[in-house]
Amino acid sequence: MAKSTLHIEFKGLLSFLILHELNAEPLFGDQLAERIGARRGEKLTPGTIYPALKKLRKYKLVAFKRDGRKKIYALTPGGKAELKRLYAVFGRYFGGLGNRIPLVRLAAKRRRNK
Repeated sequence: MAKSTLHIEFKGLLSFLILHELNAEPLFGDQLAERIGARRGEKLTPGTIYPALKKLRKYKLVAFKRDGRKKIYALTPGGKAELKRLYAVFGRYFGGLGNRIPLVRLAAKRRRNK
């Protein structure tokens, strides 16, 4: 898997990826870092994931509950609404690329077969 492109960077997607992952289930910060890092092909550091989570909390898109010394993060109703809007925006921007992106092709095929 290519770790990065030569000239174009995908900065600014971290908040989206956090919301996307939390949409499936509440997660600890280190779990988020692992999942998003695996997607990106490189490990996320605490200095990357926690400032992003703090910003999302400030906007009331995510909240946390304490579990011992750790915090488990979850989407708020506002976070779910924002993610729905983001999915719509991404669909408009990238919808025509479905036949060029292998995972999008696979997901579309699975939806058709249901």
